[in-house]
Amino acid sequence: MALEPILTLTPEGLYCPPGDFHIDPTRPVPRAVITHGHADHARPGHGQVLATAETLAIMAVRYGENFTGARQPAAYGETLDVGGVRLSFHPAGHVRGSAQVLMERGGRRAVVSGDYKRQGDPTCAPFELVRCDLFVTEATFGLPVFRHPDAHGEIEKLVESTRLFPERPHLVGAYALGKAQRVMALIREVGFDRPIYLHGALQRLTDHYVEAGIDLGPLLPVKGVDRKALAGEIIMAPPSALSDRWAQSFGDQVTGFASGWMRVRARARQRGVELPLVISDHGDWEDLCTTIVETEAEAVWVTHGQEDALCHWANQRGIDARPLHLLGYGDGDDGEADLSAAATADASEEGEA
Repeated sequence: MALEPILTLTPEGLYCPPGDFHIDPTRPVPRAVITHGHADHARPGHGQVLATAETLAIMAVRYGENFTGARQPAAYGETLDVGGVRLSFHPAGHVRGSAQVLMERGGRRAVVSGDYKRQGDPTCAPFELVRCDLFVTEATFGLPVFRHPDAHGEIEKLVESTRLFPERPHLVGAYALGKAQRVMALIREVGFDRPIYLHGALQRLTDHYVEAGIDLGPLLPVKGVDRKALAGEIIMAPPSALSDRWAQSFGDQVTGFASGWMRVRARARQRGVELPLVISDHGDWEDLCTTIVETEAEAVWVTHGQEDALCHWANQRGIDARPLHLLGYGDGDDGEADLSAAATADASEEGEA
C-alpha cells in the first residue's frame, strides 16, 4: 500500500496530510507550521502554531500575545514527531528566526524553504542547505536579470553619499521586519557610528531586535528632531513613507530605497529614488538555481514570484519542476514579492529580462 504524500495543496495552501498541519497557511487553520514572521506567511488566528522561538516572538510583537490558541517553539535542528512525520527547522537566512521546514517519512524527504537568501546577514542565522527529494522554493527574483551585488558595497554607496552631500538628510526606505534591521547592522559594519534616526513605524520591531541582542548602534526617533540638525544624517523609514507628506518635510533630501527591485532602473525612477540600494532578503537568480541543484531534489515546486521562468530552467535540466500558483503571498510587509509583475515588465522594456 502506497504511503500518502508528504505534501499536497489545499485552498489554505501547502498541507501535510499524515501530520495534519499546514505550512504558512493563508487562512486560519487548526494546526500551522510557520516559516517566518512576515505578514504574508505568518497570520494570526490559527489554533496551534509551531515555529522557531524567534518567529513566535515576532508574531507576538506584531499581533499580540493571543495571536494563536497554542504555540510550540522549536530550535534549529531539533527533530519533532508530528503524526508520524519527522519535522525539523533549518535556517533560511531570510530574516531573524526564518526557517526551512524539513519533513521526513517513509524514507522520503520534503523541504519547504519559505523565503530564503544565501548572502550574509548579521541579524539572522545563515542559510543551511538541506538535501531532499521534494524542494519547495520561492521565485521572487526568478529571472536571469536579477543578480544581487554584495550588500556591503551598496551600503558603502550610502555612507559615501553622506560625505558627498553633508548638507542633505538621507532618507532610506526599508521594509519594517528584517530589511531595516539588516541595513542598520550593515551600516555599522562599514564604520558609520553616528546615530541612525528612525521613523516611528520601524521602532517597535527594531526595539525587539535590540532586546534580542542584535547590536545596531545608537538609534534615535526622528520625531520632534529639528530638520536642520539632520543634514548629512541617515533616517530609516518604511518605503511607503518616502512618498507621503512626512518625507517632504525634510526639504532637499537624498532618497534611498533598499530592495532587490532597485536592480531595475525603471522601478527606481518611478519611485523617485535618487540612491537605489540593491539589497534583497531573497535569493537572486543564481542563488535560486544553485540551491535547486545542490538540494539534489527529484521534484521542485515553485511558489510566488517568477514561477514559470524558474520551472523552465529546471525542466531543461531534467528536474521535474512545476509552478504552484499559490495566492496570498507577496502582499505582506516584506514588500519585495508584490512588485514582481511590474518589475518584470520594466526589465523587459530595458532589454534586461
